[in-house]
Amino acid sequence: MANNLANQVRIIGGDWRSRRIVFEDAQGLRPTPDRVRETLFNWLQADIAFSRCLDLYAGSGALGFEAASRGARRVVMVESNPHTCRRLQANVELLAAHQVEVKALAVERFLQQPPELFDLVFLDPPFLKDLLQPVCQLLETQQWLTANAKIYVEAERRLVLNGLPQNWQNLKSKAAGEVAYYLFQRQLSD
Repeated sequence: MANNLANQVRIIGGDWRSRRIVFEDAQGLRPTPDRVRETLFNWLQADIAFSRCLDLYAGSGALGFEAASRGARRVVMVESNPHTCRRLQANVELLAAHQVEVKALAVERFLQQPPELFDLVFLDPPFLKDLLQPVCQLLETQQWLTANAKIYVEAERRLVLNGLPQNWQNLKSKAAGEVAYYLFQRQLSD
């Protein structure tokens, strides 16, 4: 039987380097490509160790598992698809990733709960659904972010990022194919 790598993602660095995680074949699920993840985690290399990370629209879990592999203290993955959540939980068990917690909820509903502070947020919603702006506003207004939190945003390249919180400073941005990705840092409001 041939080894099917179509629904697998390789963890790039850290304790689980080169380990593969399997993900569900679900509509709209597009794992962040290796090259983009490598760039992102180079940007974040000084911020990952002992951080608290929130992976919204977790999908394959590639970003959250990468953060956990590189020393994040806590990773919360939020995903609404029940099949995808079961696969994420299976990967948590496979890796013995005790610092990773999977929440089977819609992101908007999760963000309406009493907040917990996070140092890093990974935000990669399904494309063409106009989800970014309202979720970014909820992160800010519902107080989910530490004072200098960093927020990674992945979106379709042609999307104009309007309506993001004014106190989020764009630190870095790049594009690869049809994907644009950004790293923001929250600044304390005056």
